Amino acid sequence: MHVLRAALVAIALILIVECVVCNLAHWRSIGASTDSASASNALGPGLSRTAQGLLEVRDPAGAYVEVEADGSSEYWRADATPQTHVRAVRDGARGDDVVSTVHLRVATRDGDSWAFRSPAVVVSPSTPSALLFRAPAHGLVRVWIEEPRGTLVPIENLRANVRVPFVFDWARVATMAAAAAFIILLLPSTGLWHIALDVSSRRQRLAFALAAGALGVYVAVRSAMIIGWAHPLVFHKDGDYTFDFDQYGHLADALLHGGVALDLPVPDALAAAADPYDPSARARMLADGATPIYWDYAFHDGRWYSYFGVLPAVALFLPFRVVTSWFTPGGLMLPTTCAQLWLMAGVSVVACLLVIRLIDRVAPRTSLAAAMLLCVAAMLGANLPYLWFRTNFYSIPFSSGLLLAMLGLWLWLGAVRTADADGKDHDGGERALRIVSMPHVAWGALCIAATIGCRPTFTFTALFALPLFLPDLLRAARAHDRGRIGRFAAAMLLPALAAAVPVLVYNQLRFGSPFDFGNAYQLTVTDMTRFHTPAGNMPLTVLYYLFLPPRLTGMFPFLALSPTPLPSWSFTEPCVGGLFTMMPLALCAFALPWPAVRRRCGVWWPTLVTTLTLAAALVVFDAFVGGLGWRYIADFGWLFMVAAVPVAALMMRRWPWTRALVAVIVGAALVFAVASCFVVGRDDMLVANDPALFHRVRCWFALP
Repeated sequence: MHVLRAALVAIALILIVECVVCNLAHWRSIGASTDSASASNALGPGLSRTAQGLLEVRDPAGAYVEVEADGSSEYWRADATPQTHVRAVRDGARGDDVVSTVHLRVATRDGDSWAFRSPAVVVSPSTPSALLFRAPAHGLVRVWIEEPRGTLVPIENLRANVRVPFVFDWARVATMAAAAAFIILLLPSTGLWHIALDVSSRRQRLAFALAAGALGVYVAVRSAMIIGWAHPLVFHKDGDYTFDFDQYGHLADALLHGGVALDLPVPDALAAAADPYDPSARARMLADGATPIYWDYAFHDGRWYSYFGVLPAVALFLPFRVVTSWFTPGGLMLPTTCAQLWLMAGVSVVACLLVIRLIDRVAPRTSLAAAMLLCVAAMLGANLPYLWFRTNFYSIPFSSGLLLAMLGLWLWLGAVRTADADGKDHDGGERALRIVSMPHVAWGALCIAATIGCRPTFTFTALFALPLFLPDLLRAARAHDRGRIGRFAAAMLLPALAAAVPVLVYNQLRFGSPFDFGNAYQLTVTDMTRFHTPAGNMPLTVLYYLFLPPRLTGMFPFLALSPTPLPSWSFTEPCVGGLFTMMPLALCAFALPWPAVRRRCGVWWPTLVTTLTLAAALVVFDAFVGGLGWRYIADFGWLFMVAAVPVAALMMRRWPWTRALVAVIVGAALVFAVASCFVVGRDDMLVANDPALFHRVRCWFALP
């Protein structure tokens, strides 16, 4: 009854917010005259109108239009050029000059001069609501178009005195409903704080399966849409590198035809270069017309290779080509976005399974609400929002490696259980870990060893074998139980060799060494055969990875990229924050050394300390080898969360007042993660890749 009452209150509040607050511009502009002084704007000397109806910026110093405003409404509307005309221009020689986001400023006459009366505004023809903006003005008004010379603006005219239409936005309502449902589920009245997590409960298993199934349906539907509209992702501009984002598809095709090198053309100048890894030499080749030189592909002995792990190509891209060849001659190349979505669906499910198993082992009797919160926290701390957002081939190694590493650890945690020193499974006595499932050991070893074919960093997960299995093996050795030791060795080594040896042979065939993965041969901004992060950059890079502060702003999305200055040049990917600022709950991992925490973690404490130690080591390793990359947080973020989750669960069980604190932290981190998807300037930023979605959401906050 309490839940129903809360739901009804939430529905009423959502309707009030949607109809009144979100449509405030409509209610404020009801008295608008809806009349502009001219059918077509008078153009300043810096603008001209093209035959297709676009405005061309010829001189930014005179790029304005003049409109007469009667002051009956503070709202304006841009008339977008018909999309058929815009598409014709985009498909032509000047397609790159057409902008999807237009920056405007409104100025009114102040005596003999003009003064800006409002901040800069943004409009976009990508969605109707993004063509409206607010700018109080009266009389003759100049609207400046603040775009570079040569820009084509897909706007025909600007209108003053407009009446904003009433809009009931179902997407906005659904977003508010999701937020309300999240809050309602965590209220004490729901009872979830009083129901213990029970991995044997059929009802709880069914609820988890339904949630996973809903995620699967979403991924399946979106994948079908992507496959239906897929096209090769190859981009080239004269005098520049060729950007080809179908790297895994090319690798799968090479393997399908019995090769390990990619079947891509090599310019004669590059093949004959004395040092193809010298960036200045490549710049001269590009200036001389050498093409294609593929950006971020490995080049070795006159052939192109992929230095990304081979396993995703074998497991996903190659089978897709084979299966689709049954009804399409030659088959289809799997879009990288689809592969990333499939992998991330698996990662999300396995991450929750891992959290549930950790809680069940270390902090039993934790409430269902706390377990749900910790599942969300673990996914946020593991950098999953970034990997869900950025679905190109750069994310494939991380998502596939995370999937296998988490699955392997989950299996290994399921391979052991606590028992008394005499081996009996009952309460009391000196507790110890005992191996109870060799199949779990074997499958876990297979998964963890297979990460070498995705991203070798994740192979360090194998170190968990020491705290999980070594104590029981030492007891077996003292008891002279050679059969048990032999079974364990077979279960651990045979699957690991089966997964790792083919990858090592693959490396040998490509580069003449089983342990050469080819990352030093990548053609990027610097010579990777000689580069490593300068020692002077290391402290700051590690600090940025963990504690880079967020930069809040007063405009949508209210979050911006944080600066990361370094003493010397090294690779830096624009970031919005460090791990502990994006997910503060990860700091709970550092409570493990405290005696009280150690005592409550019991026999699982060595495993958790191993997790924390490995996470800290990987931060330093990534900083040295890769520099600063937002995506690299996935290497160690999940490990910090594995160490932090049991501590947070114990904390919420011992001190009930911390439940609200954790809920607020996780809720704020979730909002932070969503806002980070809309940040301008990040790699694959939404305003460029999906301007319609960006501006639709921006208008929820911008217009009133």
